[in-house]
Amino acid sequence: MSTVAGVGERTPAHLDLEVQQSIEEGRARRLTELARDELVSLVVANLLLLATAVSTALLIPSARTPSLLAAALLVGAYALAYRLEFELSTGSAVPTQLVLVPMLFVLPLGLVPLTVAGAIALACAVDVARGLMHPERVLLQIGSNAWHAVGPVLVLGLAGEAAPSLAHWPLYVAALAAQFAFDFVAPAVREWLVLRVRPRMHLAQMGWVYLIDACLAPIGLAIAFVAIESPAAVVLSLPLIGLLLVFSRERRVRIDSELELRDAYRGTVFLLGDVVEADDEYTGAHSRDVVDLTLAVADALGLPVQARRDAEFVALLHDVGKVRIPNEIINKPGKLTPEERAIIETHTIEGERMLHRVGGLLGEIGRLVRSCHERWDGTGYPDGLAGEAIPLVARIVCCCDAFNAMTTDRSYRKALPLDEALAEVERCAGTHFDPRVVEALVAHVRRVPAAA
Repeated sequence: MSTVAGVGERTPAHLDLEVQQSIEEGRARRLTELARDELVSLVVANLLLLATAVSTALLIPSARTPSLLAAALLVGAYALAYRLEFELSTGSAVPTQLVLVPMLFVLPLGLVPLTVAGAIALACAVDVARGLMHPERVLLQIGSNAWHAVGPVLVLGLAGEAAPSLAHWPLYVAALAAQFAFDFVAPAVREWLVLRVRPRMHLAQMGWVYLIDACLAPIGLAIAFVAIESPAAVVLSLPLIGLLLVFSRERRVRIDSELELRDAYRGTVFLLGDVVEADDEYTGAHSRDVVDLTLAVADALGLPVQARRDAEFVALLHDVGKVRIPNEIINKPGKLTPEERAIIETHTIEGERMLHRVGGLLGEIGRLVRSCHERWDGTGYPDGLAGEAIPLVARIVCCCDAFNAMTTDRSYRKALPLDEALAEVERCAGTHFDPRVVEALVAHVRRVPAAA
């Protein structure tokens, strides 16, 4: 089962930016109050769950009488497993299947949903006490994540209580399918009615969680085979839960490190931006303006999160190599000589070298910085790249850089009027600039004044 939401995530050596942001947002949400509409819907969902759980307790007969110690061990083991979260892109997965399956064969069957809800409340109470969860979020955890116990209880209840046996595997498969159905339908309906999240999207997110539960279910069944004779045998699941706890903590540490590294890269980028501004006030202010234009065009073109981040960094650092160019050339009030122009054109290579020395993400950004003065028709510098061979991020920054330069006072000329600058950009579409980028830039610039 999932806690709050399902997931759909690759597991590369490094988490991509979208996954990082999703995990970070998920952590932040745990500490916030619920919106009023969501709180009301969760109160209703929890009351409906309570009514369902009480009904199963009253209507499904049972001859089982486990000891209080066995019941306490099951509740404690479930709560421990529930707190063992593997953070994924849109939620987290927990190995509660290891304990849920033995519960179905040790406890009175009808009491399992109530027991699961209590175990989730116990697990959440620990997080609330430690300041890791807002109290209102307990309702979300129970109302979204206790429904999965209802499905297998109904299936097994209709079949009658029986000792676990491999001969009954079709019944267990049906119980697992019912678990997935209840785990999906109840939260999906609530999210659809309250948050307008389509059930299809919710189902796509749950794939990894269902796969994890399906893999853990046979292990839980093996523990149930032993626990039916000795209920205290549920402790056999604890070493595996402990091992998974180690893995989950290692994963969290790695995620924390990646989040810290991401913030460090971002801080370095803005520090370098400040260095550029201190060296040349025009270049620094120009770079910040190019960032705004670049992000608007990137959004219009539908760039994914990671490419958008790259575009922001490249726009801010596209002129960083100019700190290596003599100021008398940068600020020359007249036309540059061919020799001076050749020196200016080395700034993209110098920028790449500077960022390559920093390494890591900024080393990759340096490759894009190098291409920010390439032209669509292949007449740019330093490598004479053309068309799609020029990275898209560099094409966007090139166009936004040129437009901003046209509309800004320079040491050797006044800024062009907005309409003239737009006309010039459109005239250069297909030669200097990528036509798609020009279209997105012009649409944005014409829309902004109208909105203002």
